[in-house]
Amino acid sequence: MNQVLDTDGIRPPLRRRITACSAVAAARLLAYLPPKRLQAVLRVARRGAGPADYTTTLQARQDVTAVSVLCSGRYCLQRSLATALLCRLRGTWPTWCTGVRTPPFAAHAWVEADGQRVGESEDAATYRTMLTVPPR
Repeated sequence: MNQVLDTDGIRPPLRRRITACSAVAAARLLAYLPPKRLQAVLRVARRGAGPADYTTTLQARQDVTAVSVLCSGRYCLQRSLATALLCRLRGTWPTWCTGVRTPPFAAHAWVEADGQRVGESEDAATYRTMLTVPPR
């Protein structure tokens, strides 16, 4: 089964796991889109949502990583998409971002709330933001 424990070592309740799995499945499909089309789809998805705060976004990220081995590992694009989509299912929207750094070249995707990167290590600050989808 593709399930791991969240950072607190506690599985989310069943209802949160189900919605997190739905967000992970949708994110897996969206991750195949070209960047500009992905950005357009996310702009539509954010409609009607209020800005997400840090705590809400962190909870969504933890739920996503609790139900998906891929999202808890190296798959930052899928993790960031699933986190944003899960926030949207709960009525809010974080700032979704992608960026690059050099040297060595690397690409990364993450979410932000309250002006902070959510659940990211300190080296994530070395990425230059290329695409964003902030709350409206």
